[in-house]
Amino acid sequence: MAEEQGKTGKGINTGKLATNMQKRLSRAQEKVLQKLGKADETRDTAFEEGVANFNKQMAEGTKLQKDLRAYLAAVKTMHDASKRLQDCLADMYEPEWFGKEEVDTIAEETDILWSDYHDKLVDNSMIAMDTYLAQFPDVKARIAKRDRKMTDYDSARHHFGSLQKGKKQDQAKIAKPMSLVEKAAPGWAQGILSAHQIAQTNLTRNQAEEELGRAQKVFEEINVDLQDELPQLWNSRVGFYVNTFQSMAGYQQRFHKDMGKLNQDLNDVMTKLDEQRLAKKAGKDWKPGPKKSEAVATNHSVTPDAAPKTRPAPPGPAPVRPPPSPRPSLTPAPDTQQDIISFDGEALVPDANTTAPSQATAPSQATTASQPQTDTAVAAAAGAATTAVTNGSSEVLPAGVIYKVKAMHDYAATDGDELEMKAGDVVLVLAWENPDEQDDGWLMGVKESHWLENKDLLAKGVFPENFTQKL
Repeated sequence: MAEEQGKTGKGINTGKLATNMQKRLSRAQEKVLQKLGKADETRDTAFEEGVANFNKQMAEGTKLQKDLRAYLAAVKTMHDASKRLQDCLADMYEPEWFGKEEVDTIAEETDILWSDYHDKLVDNSMIAMDTYLAQFPDVKARIAKRDRKMTDYDSARHHFGSLQKGKKQDQAKIAKPMSLVEKAAPGWAQGILSAHQIAQTNLTRNQAEEELGRAQKVFEEINVDLQDELPQLWNSRVGFYVNTFQSMAGYQQRFHKDMGKLNQDLNDVMTKLDEQRLAKKAGKDWKPGPKKSEAVATNHSVTPDAAPKTRPAPPGPAPVRPPPSPRPSLTPAPDTQQDIISFDGEALVPDANTTAPSQATAPSQATTASQPQTDTAVAAAAGAATTAVTNGSSEVLPAGVIYKVKAMHDYAATDGDELEMKAGDVVLVLAWENPDEQDDGWLMGVKESHWLENKDLLAKGVFPENFTQKL
Protein backbone atom coordinates (compact mmCIF):
# COMPACT_ATOMS: atom_id res chain seq x y z
CA MET A 1 0.00 0.00 0.00
CA ALA A 2 2.81 2.36 0.93
CA GLU A 3 4.64 1.41 -2.24
CA GLU A 4 1.57 2.25 -4.33
CA GLN A 5 1.23 5.66 -2.61
CA GLY A 6 4.94 6.30 -3.18
CA LYS A 7 4.59 5.48 -6.84
CA THR A 8 1.52 7.71 -7.08
CA GLY A 9 3.35 10.60 -5.35
CA LYS A 10 6.30 10.21 -7.67
CA GLY A 11 3.99 10.26 -10.63
CA ILE A 12 2.29 13.46 -9.44
CA ASN A 13 5.62 15.15 -8.78
CA THR A 14 6.91 14.08 -12.17
CA GLY A 15 3.77 15.43 -13.82
CA LYS A 16 4.08 18.82 -12.05
CA LEU A 17 7.73 19.04 -12.95
CA ALA A 18 6.95 18.34 -16.59
CA THR A 19 4.17 20.91 -16.57
CA ASN A 20 6.40 23.56 -15.00
CA MET A 21 9.15 22.84 -17.49
CA GLN A 22 6.68 23.14 -20.35
CA LYS A 23 5.46 26.50 -18.99
CA ARG A 24 9.01 27.79 -18.69
CA LEU A 25 9.80 26.74 -22.25
CA SER A 26 6.61 28.34 -23.55
CA ARG A 27 7.36 31.61 -21.66
CA ALA A 28 10.95 31.70 -22.87
CA GLN A 29 9.81 31.09 -26.46
CA GLU A 30 7.18 33.82 -26.14
CA LYS A 31 9.73 36.32 -24.76
CA VAL A 32 12.09 35.59 -27.64
CA LEU A 33 9.32 36.11 -30.19
CA GLN A 34 8.30 39.37 -28.50
CA LYS A 35 11.87 40.68 -28.49
CA LEU A 36 12.25 39.76 -32.14
CA GLY A 37 9.02 41.59 -32.91
CA LYS A 38 7.28 38.49 -34.21
CA ALA A 39 4.70 38.52 -31.43
CA ASP A 40 2.90 41.40 -29.79
CA GLU A 41 2.99 41.99 -26.01
CA THR A 42 0.21 43.10 -23.70
CA ARG A 43 1.09 46.55 -22.42
CA ASP A 44 -0.47 48.66 -19.64
CA THR A 45 1.10 52.12 -19.26
CA ALA A 46 -0.71 52.97 -16.01
CA PHE A 47 0.37 49.70 -14.42
CA GLU A 48 3.96 50.14 -15.54
CA GLU A 49 3.99 53.60 -13.95
CA GLY A 50 2.63 52.08 -10.74
CA VAL A 51 5.40 49.46 -10.78
CA ALA A 52 8.04 52.19 -11.27
CA ASN A 53 6.62 54.10 -8.28
CA PHE A 54 6.59 50.90 -6.24
CA ASN A 55 10.25 50.23 -6.96
CA LYS A 56 11.14 53.82 -6.04
CA GLN A 57 9.09 53.66 -2.84
CA MET A 58 10.69 50.37 -1.80
CA ALA A 59 14.21 51.74 -2.46
CA GLU A 60 13.50 54.90 -0.44
CA GLY A 61 11.99 52.89 2.42
CA THR A 62 14.97 50.55 2.50
CA LYS A 63 17.38 53.50 2.63
CA LEU A 64 15.34 55.17 5.38
CA GLN A 65 15.38 51.96 7.40
CA LYS A 66 19.16 51.72 7.01
CA ASP A 67 19.72 55.36 8.03
CA LEU A 68 17.32 55.05 10.97
CA ARG A 69 19.23 52.04 12.25
CA ALA A 70 22.47 54.01 11.89
CA TYR A 71 20.89 56.89 13.86
CA LEU A 72 19.81 54.53 16.64
CA ALA A 73 23.32 53.09 16.74
CA ALA A 74 24.69 56.64 17.04
CA VAL A 75 22.25 57.41 19.88
CA LYS A 76 23.39 54.24 21.64
CA THR A 77 27.03 55.25 21.15
CA MET A 78 26.35 58.76 22.50
CA HIS A 79 24.57 57.21 25.48
CA ASP A 80 27.55 55.02 26.26
CA ALA A 81 29.97 57.94 25.86
CA SER A 82 27.83 60.19 28.06
CA LYS A 83 27.58 57.52 30.74
CA ARG A 84 31.34 57.02 30.79
CA LEU A 85 31.86 60.78 31.01
CA GLN A 86 29.37 61.19 33.85
CA ASP A 87 30.85 58.20 35.69
CA CYS A 88 34.31 59.73 35.35
CA LEU A 89 33.07 63.02 36.83
CA ALA A 90 31.32 61.24 39.68
CA ASP A 91 34.41 59.15 40.47
CA MET A 92 36.85 62.05 40.63
CA TYR A 93 34.43 64.44 42.39
CA GLU A 94 35.68 64.49 45.97
CA PRO A 95 33.09 64.09 48.76
CA GLU A 96 33.97 67.37 50.48
CA TRP A 97 33.43 69.42 47.34
CA PHE A 98 30.25 71.43 46.96
CA GLY A 99 27.35 69.62 45.25
CA LYS A 100 28.65 66.03 45.44
CA GLU A 101 25.14 64.58 45.86
CA GLU A 102 23.77 66.78 43.10
CA VAL A 103 26.48 65.63 40.68
CA ASP A 104 25.65 61.98 41.40
CA THR A 105 21.94 62.64 40.90
CA ILE A 106 22.56 64.46 37.61
CA ALA A 107 24.64 61.49 36.38
CA GLU A 108 21.83 59.04 37.18
CA GLU A 109 19.13 61.20 35.58
CA THR A 110 21.25 61.70 32.46
CA ASP A 111 21.65 57.94 32.04
CA ILE A 112 17.91 57.38 32.48
CA LEU A 113 17.11 60.14 29.99
CA TRP A 114 19.36 58.62 27.31
CA SER A 115 17.89 55.15 27.83
CA ASP A 116 14.31 56.41 27.65
CA TYR A 117 15.05 58.36 24.48
CA HIS A 118 16.61 55.32 22.77
CA ASP A 119 13.79 52.98 23.82
CA LYS A 120 11.10 55.34 22.52
CA LEU A 121 12.81 55.58 19.15
CA VAL A 122 13.03 51.79 18.91
CA ASP A 123 9.47 51.09 20.09
CA ASN A 124 7.83 53.65 17.84
CA SER A 125 9.93 54.73 14.86
CA MET A 126 11.93 51.53 14.25
CA ILE A 127 9.05 49.08 14.71
CA ALA A 128 6.81 51.21 12.52
CA MET A 129 9.57 51.28 9.90
CA ASP A 130 9.89 47.48 9.90
CA THR A 131 6.12 47.04 9.62
CA TYR A 132 5.99 49.47 6.73
CA LEU A 133 8.68 47.62 4.76
CA ALA A 134 7.26 44.15 5.54
CA GLN A 135 4.54 44.60 2.90
CA PHE A 136 6.93 45.20 0.00
CA PRO A 137 8.23 41.60 -0.52
CA ASP A 138 4.70 40.23 -0.93
CA VAL A 139 3.71 42.92 -3.40
CA LYS A 140 6.97 42.43 -5.30
CA ALA A 141 6.31 38.68 -5.58
CA ARG A 142 2.79 39.32 -6.87
CA ILE A 143 4.10 41.74 -9.49
CA ALA A 144 6.53 39.09 -10.69
CA LYS A 145 3.69 36.51 -10.79
CA ARG A 146 1.55 38.95 -12.74
CA ASP A 147 4.34 39.26 -15.33
CA ARG A 148 4.51 35.47 -15.70
CA LYS A 149 0.75 35.13 -16.06
CA MET A 150 0.75 37.92 -18.64
CA THR A 151 3.32 35.97 -20.66
CA ASP A 152 1.16 32.82 -20.41
CA TYR A 153 -1.82 34.82 -21.54
CA ASP A 154 0.07 36.22 -24.53
CA SER A 155 1.35 32.75 -25.44
CA ALA A 156 -2.15 31.23 -25.26
CA ARG A 157 -3.56 34.12 -27.25
CA HIS A 158 -0.97 33.73 -29.99
CA HIS A 159 -1.43 29.92 -30.13
CA PHE A 160 -5.17 30.22 -30.46
CA GLY A 161 -4.75 32.89 -33.12
CA SER A 162 -2.41 30.71 -35.16
CA LEU A 163 -4.94 27.86 -35.04
CA GLN A 164 -7.66 30.16 -36.23
CA LYS A 165 -5.55 31.34 -39.15
CA GLY A 166 -4.68 27.78 -40.20
CA LYS A 167 -8.24 26.52 -40.01
CA LYS A 168 -8.95 26.71 -43.72
CA GLN A 169 -5.63 25.19 -44.66
CA ASP A 170 -6.21 22.26 -42.34
CA GLN A 171 -9.69 21.70 -43.72
CA ALA A 172 -8.33 21.66 -47.26
CA LYS A 173 -5.72 19.07 -46.33
CA ILE A 174 -8.32 16.88 -44.63
CA ALA A 175 -10.70 17.10 -47.63
CA LYS A 176 -7.98 15.74 -49.98
CA PRO A 177 -6.61 12.41 -48.77
CA MET A 178 -2.99 11.54 -49.31
CA SER A 179 -2.18 9.22 -52.19
CA LEU A 180 -0.80 6.54 -49.87
CA VAL A 181 -3.95 6.54 -47.78
CA GLU A 182 -6.05 6.30 -50.91
CA LYS A 183 -4.10 3.28 -52.03
CA ALA A 184 -3.95 1.58 -48.66
CA ALA A 185 -7.45 2.23 -47.35
CA PRO A 186 -10.61 0.88 -48.93
CA GLY A 187 -13.22 3.33 -50.05
CA TRP A 188 -15.55 2.89 -47.10
CA ALA A 189 -12.69 3.74 -44.65
CA GLN A 190 -11.69 7.00 -46.28
CA GLY A 191 -14.73 8.85 -44.87
CA ILE A 192 -14.01 7.62 -41.36
CA LEU A 193 -10.40 8.83 -41.60
CA SER A 194 -11.45 12.28 -42.77
CA ALA A 195 -13.97 12.59 -39.95
CA HIS A 196 -11.27 11.60 -37.41
CA GLN A 197 -8.87 14.24 -38.69
CA ILE A 198 -11.56 16.94 -38.53
CA ALA A 199 -12.47 15.94 -34.97
CA GLN A 200 -8.80 16.00 -33.94
CA THR A 201 -8.35 19.50 -35.35
CA ASN A 202 -11.49 20.78 -33.61
CA LEU A 203 -10.31 19.24 -30.31
CA THR A 204 -6.98 21.02 -30.54
CA ARG A 205 -8.71 24.30 -31.28
CA ASN A 206 -11.13 23.86 -28.39
CA GLN A 207 -8.29 23.04 -26.03
CA ALA A 208 -6.39 26.15 -27.13
CA GLU A 209 -9.50 28.26 -26.60
CA GLU A 210 -10.03 26.84 -23.12
CA GLU A 211 -6.37 27.41 -22.26
CA LEU A 212 -6.66 31.01 -23.44
CA GLY A 213 -9.71 31.55 -21.25
CA ARG A 214 -7.99 30.14 -18.15
CA ALA A 215 -4.81 32.17 -18.73
CA GLN A 216 -6.83 35.35 -19.27
CA LYS A 217 -8.85 34.82 -16.09
CA VAL A 218 -5.80 34.23 -13.88
CA PHE A 219 -3.99 37.23 -15.35
CA GLU A 220 -6.94 39.60 -14.99
CA GLU A 221 -7.59 38.62 -11.36
CA ILE A 222 -4.08 39.39 -10.18
CA ASN A 223 -3.81 42.41 -12.49
CA VAL A 224 -7.00 44.01 -11.12
CA ASP A 225 -5.85 43.53 -7.51
CA LEU A 226 -2.50 45.16 -8.21
CA GLN A 227 -4.12 47.98 -10.17
CA ASP A 228 -6.03 48.93 -7.02
CA GLU A 229 -3.27 48.21 -4.49
CA LEU A 230 -0.24 49.90 -6.02
CA PRO A 231 -1.66 53.48 -6.03
CA GLN A 232 -2.85 53.06 -2.41
CA LEU A 233 0.59 51.85 -1.35
CA TRP A 234 2.24 54.76 -3.15
CA ASN A 235 0.00 57.31 -1.42
CA SER A 236 0.51 55.72 2.01
CA ARG A 237 4.15 56.84 2.10
CA VAL A 238 3.12 60.44 2.93
CA GLY A 239 1.31 59.50 6.14
CA PHE A 240 4.09 57.14 7.14
CA TYR A 241 6.79 59.78 6.68
CA VAL A 242 4.72 62.32 8.64
CA ASN A 243 4.13 59.98 11.58
CA THR A 244 7.73 58.78 11.66
CA PHE A 245 9.49 62.13 11.59
CA GLN A 246 6.86 63.92 13.66
CA SER A 247 7.24 61.41 16.48
CA MET A 248 11.04 61.54 16.22
CA ALA A 249 10.97 65.34 16.34
CA GLY A 250 8.73 65.26 19.42
CA TYR A 251 11.03 62.81 21.20
CA GLN A 252 14.08 64.88 20.30
CA GLN A 253 12.45 68.08 21.53
CA ARG A 254 11.55 66.64 24.93
CA PHE A 255 14.91 64.90 25.24
CA HIS A 256 16.95 68.04 24.54
CA LYS A 257 14.70 70.12 26.80
CA ASP A 258 15.20 67.77 29.75
CA MET A 259 18.88 67.34 28.94
CA GLY A 260 19.30 71.11 28.80
CA LYS A 261 17.87 71.44 32.31
CA LEU A 262 20.29 68.80 33.61
CA ASN A 263 23.18 70.58 31.89
CA GLN A 264 22.11 73.88 33.47
CA ASP A 265 22.01 72.25 36.90
CA LEU A 266 25.49 70.82 36.36
CA ASN A 267 26.73 74.23 35.23
CA ASP A 268 25.30 75.80 38.40
CA VAL A 269 27.11 73.26 40.56
CA MET A 270 30.38 73.89 38.75
CA THR A 271 29.92 77.66 39.13
CA LYS A 272 29.36 77.36 42.89
CA LEU A 273 32.36 75.06 43.19
CA ASP A 274 34.53 77.61 41.41
CA GLU A 275 33.24 80.41 43.66
CA GLN A 276 34.10 78.26 46.68
CA ARG A 277 37.61 77.73 45.34
CA LEU A 278 38.13 81.46 44.76
CA ALA A 279 36.78 82.33 48.19
CA LYS A 280 39.08 79.84 49.89
CA LYS A 281 41.99 81.16 47.89
CA ALA A 282 41.23 84.70 49.08
CA GLY A 283 40.81 83.52 52.69
CA LYS A 284 37.14 84.48 52.82
CA ASP A 285 34.18 82.61 54.22
CA TRP A 286 31.98 81.40 51.40
CA LYS A 287 28.27 80.77 51.36
CA PRO A 288 26.55 79.35 48.25
CA GLY A 289 23.97 81.60 46.65
CA PRO A 290 20.77 80.44 44.93
CA LYS A 291 20.99 78.61 41.63
CA LYS A 292 20.34 80.57 38.50
CA SER A 293 17.68 78.04 37.57
CA GLU A 294 15.91 78.86 40.84
CA ALA A 295 16.41 82.62 40.57
CA VAL A 296 14.97 82.90 37.07
CA ALA A 297 12.98 79.83 36.04
CA THR A 298 12.20 81.06 32.55
CA ASN A 299 15.67 81.10 31.05
CA HIS A 300 17.91 79.82 33.89
CA SER A 301 19.90 83.08 33.97
CA VAL A 302 20.18 86.18 36.17
CA THR A 303 19.09 89.42 34.56
CA PRO A 304 21.70 92.20 34.37
CA ASP A 305 19.70 94.58 36.56
CA ALA A 306 19.14 92.14 39.43
CA ALA A 307 21.97 90.58 41.45
CA PRO A 308 21.57 87.40 43.51
CA LYS A 309 20.15 87.79 46.99
CA THR A 310 23.27 86.48 48.68
CA ARG A 311 26.52 87.33 46.97
CA PRO A 312 29.94 86.33 48.36
CA ALA A 313 32.10 89.01 49.89
CA PRO A 314 33.91 91.19 47.34
CA PRO A 315 37.30 89.70 46.47
CA GLY A 316 40.61 91.49 46.82
CA PRO A 317 42.10 93.85 49.39
CA ALA A 318 40.37 97.07 50.35
CA PRO A 319 42.06 100.10 48.76
CA VAL A 320 43.78 102.64 50.98
CA ARG A 321 41.90 105.92 50.98
CA PRO A 322 43.66 109.26 51.80
CA PRO A 323 42.73 110.79 55.15
CA PRO A 324 40.34 113.74 55.03
CA SER A 325 41.81 117.27 55.10
CA PRO A 326 41.29 119.39 58.27
CA ARG A 327 38.47 121.86 58.35
CA PRO A 328 39.57 125.53 57.96
CA SER A 329 38.70 127.68 60.98
CA LEU A 330 39.08 131.03 59.25
CA THR A 331 36.36 133.23 57.96
CA PRO A 332 36.50 133.42 54.16
CA ALA A 333 37.38 136.58 52.38
CA PRO A 334 34.52 138.90 51.45
CA ASP A 335 34.72 138.16 47.73
CA THR A 336 34.41 134.39 48.35
CA GLN A 337 32.05 134.42 51.33
CA GLN A 338 29.01 133.46 49.23
CA ASP A 339 30.79 130.45 47.66
CA ILE A 340 30.46 126.93 49.05
CA ILE A 341 33.86 125.56 50.04
CA SER A 342 34.26 121.77 49.84
CA PHE A 343 36.95 119.76 51.60
CA ASP A 344 36.92 115.97 51.22
CA GLY A 345 33.26 115.96 50.09
CA GLU A 346 31.94 118.15 52.98
CA ALA A 347 30.57 121.62 52.32
CA LEU A 348 31.24 124.68 54.53
CA VAL A 349 28.38 127.16 54.46
CA PRO A 350 28.67 130.66 56.04
CA ASP A 351 26.97 131.11 59.40
CA ALA A 352 23.42 132.29 58.98
CA ASN A 353 23.86 134.76 61.90
CA THR A 354 26.82 136.43 60.26
CA THR A 355 25.84 139.75 58.76
CA ALA A 356 26.95 140.30 55.19
CA PRO A 357 29.31 143.20 54.81
CA SER A 358 27.84 146.40 53.40
CA GLN A 359 29.35 148.66 50.78
CA ALA A 360 30.25 151.18 53.45
CA THR A 361 32.34 148.78 55.50
CA ALA A 362 34.16 147.28 52.54
CA PRO A 363 37.33 149.45 52.90
CA SER A 364 37.79 148.55 56.57
CA GLN A 365 37.30 144.83 55.89
CA ALA A 366 39.69 145.04 52.99
CA THR A 367 42.23 146.42 55.45
CA THR A 368 41.43 143.58 57.86
CA ALA A 369 42.13 141.07 55.09
CA SER A 370 45.76 142.14 55.18
CA GLN A 371 46.16 140.90 58.76
CA PRO A 372 48.39 137.88 59.48
CA GLN A 373 45.42 135.52 60.04
CA THR A 374 44.62 135.65 56.31
CA ASP A 375 47.95 134.41 55.15
CA THR A 376 48.76 133.33 51.62
CA ALA A 377 48.42 129.56 52.29
CA VAL A 378 44.81 129.77 53.45
CA ALA A 379 43.85 132.01 50.54
CA ALA A 380 45.40 129.57 48.12
CA ALA A 381 43.52 126.63 49.70
CA ALA A 382 40.24 128.53 49.53
CA GLY A 383 40.83 129.43 45.89
CA ALA A 384 41.63 125.82 44.99
CA ALA A 385 38.48 124.55 46.71
CA THR A 386 36.35 127.08 44.90
CA THR A 387 37.80 126.05 41.58
CA ALA A 388 37.06 122.38 42.31
CA VAL A 389 33.48 123.17 43.20
CA THR A 390 33.08 125.29 40.11
CA ASN A 391 34.38 122.54 37.85
CA GLY A 392 32.23 119.95 39.60
CA SER A 393 29.06 121.97 39.36
CA SER A 394 29.57 122.53 35.64
CA GLU A 395 29.29 118.75 34.93
CA VAL A 396 25.71 117.42 34.74
CA LEU A 397 25.40 113.72 35.65
CA PRO A 398 22.77 111.56 33.90
CA ALA A 399 19.48 110.95 35.62
CA GLY A 400 19.72 108.11 38.12
CA VAL A 401 23.47 108.48 38.66
CA ILE A 402 24.46 109.13 42.29
CA TYR A 403 28.16 109.77 41.88
CA LYS A 404 31.23 108.55 40.03
CA VAL A 405 34.04 106.22 41.06
CA LYS A 406 37.36 105.27 39.54
CA ALA A 407 38.58 101.68 39.34
CA MET A 408 41.87 101.27 41.20
CA HIS A 409 42.32 97.59 40.28
CA ASP A 410 41.34 95.27 37.43
CA TYR A 411 38.24 93.20 38.12
CA ALA A 412 37.28 90.14 36.02
CA ALA A 413 33.55 89.44 36.12
CA THR A 414 32.66 85.93 37.33
CA ASP A 415 28.93 86.11 36.59
CA GLY A 416 26.69 87.48 33.87
CA ASP A 417 25.36 90.34 36.01
CA GLU A 418 28.79 91.67 37.05
CA LEU A 419 30.70 94.59 35.51
CA GLU A 420 34.14 94.02 34.00
CA MET A 421 36.58 96.79 35.00
CA LYS A 422 40.12 97.82 34.21
CA ALA A 423 42.24 100.02 36.44
CA GLY A 424 41.51 103.64 35.52
CA ASP A 425 37.93 103.08 34.27
CA VAL A 426 35.41 105.67 35.48
CA VAL A 427 32.09 104.15 36.56
CA LEU A 428 28.77 105.95 37.07
CA VAL A 429 27.20 104.60 40.28
CA LEU A 430 23.44 103.96 40.02
CA ALA A 431 20.79 103.63 42.67
CA TRP A 432 19.34 100.16 43.26
CA GLU A 433 15.71 99.80 42.24
CA ASN A 434 15.15 97.50 45.23
CA PRO A 435 17.52 98.36 48.10
CA ASP A 436 16.92 94.93 49.64
CA GLU A 437 18.75 93.32 46.70
CA GLN A 438 21.99 95.22 47.39
CA ASP A 439 24.68 93.17 49.11
CA ASP A 440 27.22 94.67 51.45
CA GLY A 441 30.30 95.85 49.62
CA TRP A 442 28.74 95.77 46.13
CA LEU A 443 27.62 98.69 43.95
CA MET A 444 25.59 98.94 40.75
CA GLY A 445 26.93 101.04 37.90
CA VAL A 446 27.74 101.52 34.23
CA LYS A 447 31.01 102.57 32.63
CA GLU A 448 31.24 106.25 31.76
CA SER A 449 32.72 105.36 28.37
CA HIS A 450 29.55 103.41 27.53
CA TRP A 451 27.37 106.35 28.60
CA LEU A 452 29.37 108.81 26.48
CA GLU A 453 29.18 106.55 23.43
CA ASN A 454 25.59 105.25 23.64
CA LYS A 455 23.82 107.69 26.00
CA ASP A 456 22.06 104.86 27.83
CA LEU A 457 22.48 103.02 31.13
CA LEU A 458 21.54 99.55 29.89
CA ALA A 459 24.97 97.92 30.16
CA LYS A 460 24.95 98.08 33.94
CA GLY A 461 26.32 95.56 36.37
CA VAL A 462 27.44 95.06 39.93
CA PHE A 463 31.06 95.44 41.08
CA PRO A 464 32.99 95.36 44.38
CA GLU A 465 33.19 98.75 46.06
CA ASN A 466 36.63 98.09 47.48
CA PHE A 467 38.10 97.96 43.96
CA THR A 468 37.16 101.61 43.34
CA GLN A 469 37.70 105.11 44.74
CA LYS A 470 35.02 107.73 44.87
CA LEU A 471 35.58 110.82 42.75
